[in-house]
Amino acid sequence: MKSIEHIGIAVEDLDEAEKRFEALLGVSSYKREVVESEGVITSFFRVGDVKIELLSSLDRQSAIAKFLEKRGEGIHHIAFGVKNSAQSLKEKVEAGFIPISAEPKAGADNKEIAFLHPKSTHGVLVELCSDQQ
Repeated sequence: MKSIEHIGIAVEDLDEAEKRFEALLGVSSYKREVVESEGVITSFFRVGDVKIELLSSLDRQSAIAKFLEKRGEGIHHIAFGVKNSAQSLKEKVEAGFIPISAEPKAGADNKEIAFLHPKSTHGVLVELCSDQQ
């Protein structure tokens, strides 16, 4: 793991959340992006070397919609920057971590992403992300 790449926060209303985080962080969102495969729209803020990713659901079937329904707004995941998502996922599985999916996929912000199940990381959804290969 190279660093914390970003912290993902699930929100109900992306427009309202952007305003609040702009006031909180003192910077504007630098990017909004729809990730159809995940059923979300994201908004990114840069704070020092770390990004904050706000995630809002595009449909009721998305993982974010289900998260919001079950837990409400709040921290959804912590993403760690890795050199190679596929290799890192393989190493983590060999070390006993439970993957959400067998292979990495395209994510927001030109990243290749893979997730580790919270059951294997003490309740924290962990994202492994690298620049797309």
